[in-house]
Amino acid sequence: MLKEKGILFDVTLCIGCGSCYDACKEANNLPKTSEDFLKDHLSDNTFNVIEQYDDLYARKMCMHCNEPACESVCLVGAITKTPTGAVVYDADKCIGCRYCMQACPHKIPRYEWGTTTPRIRKCNMCAERVSKGLIPACAEACPNEATLYGDMDQLIAIAKRRLQENPDKYYQHIYGLEEAGGGHVLVLSPVPFEQLGYIPELPKEAMPEFTKRAMEKIPSVVVGGGIFLGGMYWLTKRKNQIAKEERSKHEN
Repeated sequence: MLKEKGILFDVTLCIGCGSCYDACKEANNLPKTSEDFLKDHLSDNTFNVIEQYDDLYARKMCMHCNEPACESVCLVGAITKTPTGAVVYDADKCIGCRYCMQACPHKIPRYEWGTTTPRIRKCNMCAERVSKGLIPACAEACPNEATLYGDMDQLIAIAKRRLQENPDKYYQHIYGLEEAGGGHVLVLSPVPFEQLGYIPELPKEAMPEFTKRAMEKIPSVVVGGGIFLGGMYWLTKRKNQIAKEERSKHEN
């Protein structure tokens, strides 16, 4: 049986060199979209970014959720979770509905707006490299071991040990372990995570559980009306928000 794998990113060890950014670009054959990697944003051509907050650096990438909301709303099975934990995307199946963008609690998937055959694009935790016995390019390139790749149980143990042994060094929380049901990317930080741009106060339950529970409690006669209309209202608001954020990033 394959063991579930993941990534542990430690903000206290990151020196902001951009090696993970460059390695991700090369491994995925992505063009450089900014002369300064610290000014780049997640996009259809950038799956991993480094953001600077005073003297600290934070990585943003797909969190590879245990129960991915993106997978649960995909109508055609274009998004799937592999046995090792990576959430991957099949462009040949995608119909371009963008529900995954609207559903993701971490706001990660990006759409190829500038092509007639658009795809959803995001980090896939170098699934192809891993299938060949390699590790994700970002982890391999990190010169300071700020990014570790390995078995999830070992990474969780490492994270917990660091918090316990260095209580004054770390904010006492492992981001990604429980947020939105938890995932395969964990983050340690010396400061509260909202100070580094991570989305705070996400529920501990996986996003698909909310939909499932709502469907079970509401009589079937109103499911097609109330749930559909309520869902479409929420999805439309999220789509407009995402579109506004994308336009703002392009303008900057």
